[in-house]
This record gives sequence, structure tokens and C-alpha cells, in this order.
Amino acid sequence: MATTAEELTRIHDQIGAAASAVSNDPGTSPVLGAVVQEFAKKARKAMDALPGADDAALRASILEVEQAGDSAKAAAEADDGPSDATRQAVLDAHLAICVLKAKTA
Repeated sequence: MATTAEELTRIHDQIGAAASAVSNDPGTSPVLGAVVQEFAKKARKAMDALPGADDAALRASILEVEQAGDSAKAAAEADDGPSDATRQAVLDAHLAICVLKAKTA
């Protein structure tokens, strides 16, 4: 079974892939791009905090990423422009952080 840090690392990579998909999809709106970039920024911040983070700090980081993911999910669902694959990448990244949050609650 993967540790929380390992799971967060995997999810960080998944969020990064979703952010790349959004920025490479000409149909996405600037709003979706900005919201997903914020999602990726929060994931990077959580990764930077990993070394030496105690359980409470790790949970707080995961919560912050999950909240940004909520916004990314809403933006992806509201935007009519992205491809199905791009939208699904954002939704999958959101689901992944939600699952991790539930495991650490």
C-alpha cells in the first residue's frame, strides 16, 4: 500500500498532466486555464511541504489542493470548449485528490 506522500506525488503528477492538457487544448477558456493552473500551483506547494511535514500539515496541504480541485472541476464542467479527454483529465485529477483526502480524514 502506498504512503500518503507517495499518493500525493502520484496525484501531483496527474494534476500536472491535466494542466498540460488544458493549456494544450485550444478549446479551453482562459478561465478554465487559470483555475487549473491554480490547482497545479497548490499541488506543487503541497509537494514542496512534504519533506518533514507532520500528519496535520500534510492533511492541511491535501485539503488546500482538494479545494482548488473543486474549483477546477466546476470550471471544467462549465466550459463548453475543451475536448472530452481534457475535461476528463481535470475530473480524474479532482477525484484522485478527493479520494486521498477521504483516506486521510
